[in-house]
Amino acid sequence: MAIGPVSSPGSAWDSSVAESSRRMLEAAIDAFAARGYHATTTRDIATRAGLSPAALYVHFPSKAALLVQISRTGHEAAAELVENSIAGSPDPLGRLRAVVSNFAAWHAEYHQVARVVQQELSALPDDDRREVLRLRQQIERRVEDQLRDGVRIGQMSVDDTRAVARALLSLSVDVARWYVPGGRDTPESIGELYADLATRMVGVR
Repeated sequence: MAIGPVSSPGSAWDSSVAESSRRMLEAAIDAFAARGYHATTTRDIATRAGLSPAALYVHFPSKAALLVQISRTGHEAAAELVENSIAGSPDPLGRLRAVVSNFAAWHAEYHQVARVVQQELSALPDDDRREVLRLRQQIERRVEDQLRDGVRIGQMSVDDTRAVARALLSLSVDVARWYVPGGRDTPESIGELYADLATRMVGVR
């Protein structure tokens, strides 16, 4: 898994987590994305990490603990990405385009992490699932804020800002499902295309 800028899902554990723990996390991401959480065993994860099965329990108390850290870190990185995107643009349309472009590109660049955090929500313990849902709602509200601001100043034409915010985020999230590295579409080109689609969806010509 490539570790990139501050909003990469791996940045939260790069400096604070031991090398062997990081290997376990990256192996778990690979295994959960390929096989699903429930079909993955601790032996699968340890083998991918090049460690013994017993080594996993030295660093994490359970397979569930790995999923929790991956899911919470992935959602925190996505929320940070949204905030950084909003901060860099002067008007609602510019902010919306930046959010959608970066959010869609993020789901391509980190498609394995994105698949895990999107597909395995029901496998999280209740408290951790509630925290993840809180982060999702935070992201949705921030996108809806840009739509409301755009409507208020006459820059956009949107009847249901919440529904459109969800639609834009859902389109971007779905990139992780079909994206294949090395193909014709790059994360950057996908981001630009989705920003253009967002512009049209909010009534800007």
